[in-house]
Amino acid sequence: MSVKYKNTTVVIVGCGISGIAAAHRLINAGFHNVRILEATARSGGRIKTSRLGDSVVEIGANWIHGPCKENPVFCLAQKYGLLDPEALTPENQAIDVGGHPPGLPNIFSSSGRKLNAEDIYPAQKMFSELLGESEGFQSQGGETCPSLGDFIRSEVRQRAADEWKHLDANTRSLQLCAISSMLKLECCTNGAHSLDEVALGANGLYKTLPGLDCTFPGGYEGLIKSLMSELPSGLVTYSRPVRCVHWSNSEKTRTPVIVECNDGEKITADHVIVTVPLGYLKQHHSTLFHPPLPPHKMHSVQRQGFGTNNKIFVEFDSPWWDADCEVIYLVWDDEDAIVDQVPDVQRSWIKKLCGFTVLKPTERYGHVLCGWIAGHESEYMETLSEQEVTHAVAQLFRRFTGNPTVTLRRVLRSQWFHDPWTCGSYSHPGIGCSEQDLENLMEPLPVKGSQSQPLQVLFAGEATHPCYFSTVHGALLSGWREADRLISHYTTTGESEPTKSKL
Repeated sequence: MSVKYKNTTVVIVGCGISGIAAAHRLINAGFHNVRILEATARSGGRIKTSRLGDSVVEIGANWIHGPCKENPVFCLAQKYGLLDPEALTPENQAIDVGGHPPGLPNIFSSSGRKLNAEDIYPAQKMFSELLGESEGFQSQGGETCPSLGDFIRSEVRQRAADEWKHLDANTRSLQLCAISSMLKLECCTNGAHSLDEVALGANGLYKTLPGLDCTFPGGYEGLIKSLMSELPSGLVTYSRPVRCVHWSNSEKTRTPVIVECNDGEKITADHVIVTVPLGYLKQHHSTLFHPPLPPHKMHSVQRQGFGTNNKIFVEFDSPWWDADCEVIYLVWDDEDAIVDQVPDVQRSWIKKLCGFTVLKPTERYGHVLCGWIAGHESEYMETLSEQEVTHAVAQLFRRFTGNPTVTLRRVLRSQWFHDPWTCGSYSHPGIGCSEQDLENLMEPLPVKGSQSQPLQVLFAGEATHPCYFSTVHGALLSGWREADRLISHYTTTGESEPTKSKL
């Protein structure tokens, strides 16, 4: 098999998990001339591990979502010995949480009051039911609203009038404020500014895997390092951004693809696999491809959503939350209008910071919380100094705990929106998006119009997976998919072996 592909040149744009996965698959199949061009000085893309004091923290991807035998990321992590023993138990793999892992909460209100979980149980129950119902529109059709946000707000108003009519005014107001907090957290889950930007029907395209989400004790980048160690040295060229991919619309003759780098280098290839984030593609597709993307593919790039979800890590000398607490929710007392965005981003951005994960075990992390903030508020937060962010977060905790002496040791935040090669965090189904758009995103160029598609430009990355978009396993599977597409191209079509181009 290795002889068959020995002269085929494949250039992969981007050294994130999808690009690495594609390179692995191709090289294992016998492709000799594979090269990855990476715009930055590191591998991993949106998998990025850092340190906060002595603690390992994830600036990018955080969990293995659905760690089970069907999840290739989990299988690789298990193979490389990167997980804690409890993550490998059959019980852990069998739990199905539907994408929303449970956690023992501490809940605080902006009046400085600590709430019990029972205090907002009616809101949690209703919100969970509505999320479940929203996923059914994909198979049933007939959605009543264009967006997930519209659906939840309209249903909450209707059902609250009936189901909560026995509650007093203050309790009822608290439930609506809690719904607002849950909407903001769901914005983080979707990587969206508002659930008004998430398509109701297409929301059900996302599929979950069983298993209780787990993390990498030594950092997610351990997976990248393990994978990279198995690739030939020199395969990746770092700090080599691509300016333009020159391809041909012709399906009749084999035409080489020219990859033009920012430094002027031009690389001739038989095939190019583009794995850049959708956020980058949205901003640069008009100059990244010559000729431009076909209209239907360009429109799908525009329709698919891509937003920002950032983390703010906060370290304390001592905990002010309960010992068994796994997650902290903040409920603003003035948000009974069911909102998931603030009216004045510059003055009130901190109100979007609605939840914190407690990093555990304490012996490993110390007393560290990971805060979640999405949308334009998150993007504005990136522009502030570390001192300004630290001050705002300290004031937030003092207000909600009612303790004016709460003191932060240090803060670290991600800044994915202003990363020029990412332009945000991850994808979600945008308004008007459909299953066809996801198929269009993964469709190679030139588009198929004959039996023998030349496969000049292929597309991988989390946003191109039809049901695991926004996940690491979706990105990895998409890289394998495109590598398999090339392998199949030569094994099933009888395509002759190219001899003209070498790296």
